[in-house]
Amino acid sequence: MAETGKRIIIVGAGPGGLTAGMILARRGFDVTIYEKETEVGGRNGELRLADYRFDIGPTFLMMKFLLDEMFAETGRDSADYLDFVRLDPMYELKFVDRAIFPTDDFDKMRDEIARAFPGEEAGLELFFKREKERFAKMYGCLQAAYSSPLDYLKPVFLKAIPHLSVGRSLYGVLGDYFDHEYLRLAFTFQSKYLGMSPWSCPGAFAMIPYIEYAYGIYHVTGGLSEISRAMAKVLEEEGGTICLGAPVEKLLTRGRLVDGVVLANGAIDRADSVIVNADFAHAMTRIIEPGLLEKYTQENLAARDYSCSTFMLYLGLDKTYDMTHHTIIFAEDYERNIADISINKCLSDQLSFYVRNASVTDSTQAPEGHSAIYVLVPVANNQSGIDWSQEAGPFRERVLDAIAQRTALTDIRDHIVVEKMITPEDWEEERSVYFGATFNLSHKLTQMLYLRPHNQFEELANCYLVGGGTHPGSGLPTIYESGRITANLLAERFGADFKKPSGVPLS
Repeated sequence: MAETGKRIIIVGAGPGGLTAGMILARRGFDVTIYEKETEVGGRNGELRLADYRFDIGPTFLMMKFLLDEMFAETGRDSADYLDFVRLDPMYELKFVDRAIFPTDDFDKMRDEIARAFPGEEAGLELFFKREKERFAKMYGCLQAAYSSPLDYLKPVFLKAIPHLSVGRSLYGVLGDYFDHEYLRLAFTFQSKYLGMSPWSCPGAFAMIPYIEYAYGIYHVTGGLSEISRAMAKVLEEEGGTICLGAPVEKLLTRGRLVDGVVLANGAIDRADSVIVNADFAHAMTRIIEPGLLEKYTQENLAARDYSCSTFMLYLGLDKTYDMTHHTIIFAEDYERNIADISINKCLSDQLSFYVRNASVTDSTQAPEGHSAIYVLVPVANNQSGIDWSQEAGPFRERVLDAIAQRTALTDIRDHIVVEKMITPEDWEEERSVYFGATFNLSHKLTQMLYLRPHNQFEELANCYLVGGGTHPGSGLPTIYESGRITANLLAERFGADFKKPSGVPLS
């Protein structure tokens, strides 16, 4: 495309920054990304322990069609860069007295519900009918910027209002389809993608499980971190530049206008606009001159509502196991477990956790005959005051006990070859995640759409946001969309040609 003559600097090579960068480079912008780490991806990057490979953060790829759209924005086919594996079953959900193996095959899923929850299978058809309609009405809302209250008056939002389920929780909405508590939880655990409880998560998010069942869950050979590498490759093919090991010290400002960035080594780089892909609250408190912000002050940010955090174990084992790719284990008292995390902010005596056994699908993750096991345990964020320097060791033992008792990994302790642990304190101190809240600002209604930090940042001119802290929110697909929204805002501002998204997902 024609060169715009405009220079864009992006702070951070996470999925939002890489999405915006490759699209803008395609549209003729001069794009430079500064990334403090030595590899791209941020939390969508890779962790290597000896010969074992792990995704640091996201491991589920849903809404693959949206990722396909991002590559299509650059004139490319994602399949030319990535090897996708559709998972069936999508995952195993284990309760204390039964398990269910969800699938994106409607008939098979109806049979699976009938097996695990006899008499409940009729609700699946109603779930599909209503949530398909909700998704069709709301998808366009996720693709628009909300820079003004007047954006609520646009037809795309007005048409979605009847489908918002205002005042209802996700768990409550699923009660319209299913009676059994466990089956409702099987369709609401996805609220964890938002770092929220199904009892407080807005009912409109019932479309998330629908999206999984309608469009499937994918793995990417090599790990989901390969997506970040592929995006970086596209950006460089389009003439963009990625500077690794190059942390940004602060934004360069003149009054309330952003001119560029100051690097940690003292170098100054100027641009027509700067996109911030760093964790939102961390960036606002670290790379902007103190006292410059009027709305998002340190006090304001500290008082906002944040998602939970996660306790992570990355384990290289010298044995393979007959487990599904993804396994989610529900605590015996799941509601108390979630309340301890999100309300009481304490270490719960109930444990829910997630295990990824990627080696069963992907031979690149571990040596032959070995397994790369990823363990995620939702826990309270650092507003809790939990002293992880004291609690990490005992908590690790509890987690390993629970894994041995409730999964096929009964002898896990005997086969650990390499290991890394990440606590909420590590997320904050080493990964620059505010309060260690790995899913960013929570997604309650007062922190969504216009009420979430704007893609065109409202406090500083020439400054834009991407990532989980801006609209549409956290989770890989919506972070990709934040990158496109911001790219479209910049293209519109500087007169670059682009086609607005259709509001209809690619099939």
